[in-house]
Amino acid sequence: MWLRWAPCSSSGTFLGLRGETLGSRFSGPSHLERDSGWKSDHLSTVEKDTNGEVLWVWCYPSTTATLRNLLLRKCCLTDENKLLHPFVFGQYRRTWFYITTVEVPDSSVLKKVTHFSIVLTAKDFNPEKYAAFTRILCRMYLKHGSPVKMMESYIAVLTKGICQSEENGSFLSKDFDARKAYLAGSIKDIVSQFGMETVILHTALMLKKRIVVYHPKIEAVQEFTRTLPALVWHRQDWTILHSYVHLDADELEALQMCPGYVAGFVDLEVSNRADLYDVFVNLADSEITIAPPAKEAMTMGKLHKEIGQLIVQSAEDPEKSDSQVIQDISLKTKEIFTNLAPFSEVSGDGEKRVLNYEALKQRRLPPATENFLYHLAAAEQMLKI
Repeated sequence: MWLRWAPCSSSGTFLGLRGETLGSRFSGPSHLERDSGWKSDHLSTVEKDTNGEVLWVWCYPSTTATLRNLLLRKCCLTDENKLLHPFVFGQYRRTWFYITTVEVPDSSVLKKVTHFSIVLTAKDFNPEKYAAFTRILCRMYLKHGSPVKMMESYIAVLTKGICQSEENGSFLSKDFDARKAYLAGSIKDIVSQFGMETVILHTALMLKKRIVVYHPKIEAVQEFTRTLPALVWHRQDWTILHSYVHLDADELEALQMCPGYVAGFVDLEVSNRADLYDVFVNLADSEITIAPPAKEAMTMGKLHKEIGQLIVQSAEDPEKSDSQVIQDISLKTKEIFTNLAPFSEVSGDGEKRVLNYEALKQRRLPPATENFLYHLAAAEQMLKI
């Protein structure tokens, strides 16, 4: 018999419509929460039934009302345009979300459901890992129509890093290295679209500015935004990435708490929110705009032309892979920091190096280069307080 599970409770216990529970082994976080960072990880299912109603039908172990509302916004089942997005991902307050959505075939045991989404949250950025895992969970749900098998696999991956797939072998977490996720995007595609203007993006990232990217298609937004942090490979910091943001007050409040970011939107209204960005990328029209308040820090000069030429030449070399292009840019970035070193000194407390601004001015560098190095030092927290 097909049985729908009631919406999740705060305790992490599942209740069926007739009052059954799934049993004590699925009744709460217990030692897993302490030993496996379980609190940041959760699994849910959202269903769309034959009446067109969208329901958050269960989750484990628990979630907050705020996060549930956010994830329902991200889930394409609630979209009025009815476009199906097979996989989306993003970040909210240092928690990553991954959502895979499928259409239910007639052969499934889910007779009263037309579509469903598997929603998973985690602390690490790895879209390929979680896309593969949620696809496995989707197949289990299509076959069994209940969360039990999914939960067993989910707990196995959390605790052991492995689960068995009913169709094709095993899923191994260790097969999905974080560095591979960092390198999954294409720098060459970005340079092909924007050419020398790519240096604007590089400069903004170096200076930890706020970059907003718009395109009406979420897939294009996510592919582009996830690649940008690779332009500053020396940091290997993907926490700046917010690849799927809505113009919702809570999301924008969380975003604006970040000093610098790369944020993706599918609503063109974001172009009118000058308070959200220093650099605006209209991906659909291949246009990059620097906001007036950021123009002084983003002034381009001879150094930026050199960087831009290096990026373009490397990216246009058919013999070079994306990772080799990233390496070339990283070497140039290292050279920039080497140029900054003579103008730094050990701070009074002896703990870090700070900028000696007088030494920088005495060097009489081109104004745009001096300006850039000063703002770079500020971004790296090298200014004297």
